[in-house]
Amino acid sequence: MRILIAGAGIGGLSTALCCLALGHQVTILEQSPRLSEIGAGIQLPPNAMRVFDKLGLAGKLQQYSAKPAALTARMGISGRRLFRIPLEQGNAPRWHAPYLHIHRADYIQVLFNAVTQHTDAKLELATCVSSYKNLANGVSVSCTNARKYDADVLVAADGIHSNIRKQMHGRSNPHFSGNIAWRAVAPVEMLGANVPENNACVWMGKGRHAVTYRLRCGELANFVGVVEAERNTPQTESWSTQGERSEALEDFRGWHSCVTSILENAPQLHRWGLFDRAPLTGWTNQRVALLGDAAHPMLPFMAQGAAMAVEDAWQLAASLNTYPDSPAEALQCYAASRRQRCSKAQRQSSRNARIFHRKNAMSQTLQYLPLWIGGKLAPSLLARQFDWLYSYDITNNNA
Repeated sequence: MRILIAGAGIGGLSTALCCLALGHQVTILEQSPRLSEIGAGIQLPPNAMRVFDKLGLAGKLQQYSAKPAALTARMGISGRRLFRIPLEQGNAPRWHAPYLHIHRADYIQVLFNAVTQHTDAKLELATCVSSYKNLANGVSVSCTNARKYDADVLVAADGIHSNIRKQMHGRSNPHFSGNIAWRAVAPVEMLGANVPENNACVWMGKGRHAVTYRLRCGELANFVGVVEAERNTPQTESWSTQGERSEALEDFRGWHSCVTSILENAPQLHRWGLFDRAPLTGWTNQRVALLGDAAHPMLPFMAQGAAMAVEDAWQLAASLNTYPDSPAEALQCYAASRRQRCSKAQRQSSRNARIFHRKNAMSQTLQYLPLWIGGKLAPSLLARQFDWLYSYDITNNNA
């Protein structure tokens, strides 16, 4: 089939690779004029790594990554550890695939390089999809630069502001979640004794939390912080917005030095509002399908947004392979098989915000004391709470 993909982010490039692996022709339409170094760190969990292992990219991704030793939780001010879940059992990964941390730019570059090695792949930059039209035997796409494309299937991997999503469902009314996010990256050599552990660590506190981990084989320290704010305060939904260092330090005033040191030494700080959207009634329209954030945007409190898009990519390609003579039926199959799992991830992400941000001593005790006891007495039982997420293997899921 001829597959058109809107968006050259992680979801779009992963979809391209999965479709190319099954012999399809792929054209990616990316609105940016170039693929530049954007974003910061991103977690690459086992459920996504299984897809890249099948695509032959696991080794390449590991070359650019940091491999954490454990999942940990600490109190934000004191640094007291609540639990530590080792990511290896013996010499094997706990969830039978690596858990990595990678810079988003490195992640995209690895996927982009793999796509460009295929003769059946094209990438059109500075090309933004504005609308589509389903035809009797295909789909026609119009772009803002007046170009037009015809294909058998159109995949919208163009994010939360997707034009394709807007045409399919109308303009959404995202609502401010009451949280603002900070992100920063600092060279480890600048942090002295305040270098965060080589773990995926969530720091919990009153009305806020932070996540720290390392990138680029340990050379960089990554920070993501989320702070509750007044819901009627104007916010920008753009993670490229610059933030003021003084505001970030005030938001985390009194917190552990491993947290504040990154904020003090990061070359740049970014700050943006986190917005929620109502679940969609459908992800497909005949030969058009939504994928990743265009289909199921989620708050970042599980670090699974990109991983869910990678799973989507494999399932969509597998469904097209199962129904080669009926693209519309294939896309319906893809959507039906993904909706329940993605909805669970969305719900758990929202729940984590409440867990991380307990505001008074009583609620903190009720929430965090069991975690501390479990971390001391039965860390393996704590780990099982993540089995549904990390042990899942989309590559063995029949379309």
